[in-house]
Amino acid sequence: MTGGNVLVVGASMGGLRAAEQLRAAGWTGSVTVIGDEPHMPYNRPPLSKEVLAGKASFDSLAFTPKAGTADVAWRLGLRAVAADLAARTLTLDDSTTLPYDGLVVATGMRPRRLRCPGPLTGRHTVRTLADAQGLRAELTRPGVRVVVVGAGFIGCEVAATAVGLGVTEVTVVDPLPLPMVGPLGELLAGALLRRHERRGVRFALGTGVAAFEGEDRVTGVVLGDGTVLPADVVVESVGSLANTEWLADNGLDLSDGVLTDELLRVGGLPSVVAVGDVARFPNARYDGVPRRVEHWSIPTDSAKHAARSLVAHLNGAQGELAAFAPLPTFWSDQHDFRLQSFGSPLLGLADVRVLDGDPDGDLIAGYHRDDLLVGVVALGAPTTAARAARYRTALLQQPALTA
Repeated sequence: MTGGNVLVVGASMGGLRAAEQLRAAGWTGSVTVIGDEPHMPYNRPPLSKEVLAGKASFDSLAFTPKAGTADVAWRLGLRAVAADLAARTLTLDDSTTLPYDGLVVATGMRPRRLRCPGPLTGRHTVRTLADAQGLRAELTRPGVRVVVVGAGFIGCEVAATAVGLGVTEVTVVDPLPLPMVGPLGELLAGALLRRHERRGVRFALGTGVAAFEGEDRVTGVVLGDGTVLPADVVVESVGSLANTEWLADNGLDLSDGVLTDELLRVGGLPSVVAVGDVARFPNARYDGVPRRVEHWSIPTDSAKHAARSLVAHLNGAQGELAAFAPLPTFWSDQHDFRLQSFGSPLLGLADVRVLDGDPDGDLIAGYHRDDLLVGVVALGAPTTAARAARYRTALLQQPALTA
């Protein structure tokens, strides 16, 4: 096809990588990227760390698009509100309707918010540059008391950053018994808890939030067991919701992100693909069960595969494409240590083994399923994280799991 057009909905990392990979895959038609933020794509992981700590500016976060995307059009500050996949049209919040030949879904996630009684002022999330800038202004006030709701990646990173800024009262609340126990299991989660506590973070675990105290703004957090934690600032880190409402009424499975096939095609339509953490895809490396993966490596990996799939369809190319089979990777910097992961530890939580070190010091753990190594996580100094990379080859060489 010559002269066709591809719309990329979502102008974060996934959208940028999709635009780059469309050109790399040989697409010569037009590419337009649509995003609801006013900024060009930027790197989000530093928001809860370097930006919040005042060590990084927006200029340092902005991605530099590859030269091949110089002719890509960017329509920023606009949000997709509806799509008609049968008619191949997209409607924006300024009432504009755009036709397309190919569509890339890259709208990502947004923070889930607590539905508890009490004031809204003083409650924050961390997803955008504006979020991080607003929270930093609060954390640098003298004598501020901080309650972080949610002991996942973002919650633990924000707690560590707040302590690093000199905040003396930082409490993390979570209904689970250990921080990050869901993705890491008890061995690593217990070690993580001890590291945070030694650095001054307090935890209220095994309980949730019932309400917020205060009139005009939050002054306290009421827990499910009746305990009241004084708070000037609350950070809500209680998971994410997929930005898929604009795809409603198209007969798609939107129960958890956007369901795709092994080529990242949406709803059996070769003209629509999904990339990044909004995509729920089967990973041929594992058991073929569709899952969303909110790791930094996934936008790039999925964009490359989805672009090949979409361009092959648009150009009428023949031949079989390989199924998507990424090796997920993530890291999380907290205080003076790092969590580094390769593979899919979530699939091996029932069989976690110490590969190197010990739980009271620096540690590398292996996650196994059916006696196969499916994930590796390191906790400790950067050198420990670097040592974990040697297991990457073993993970890549493992045979596929059965469902």
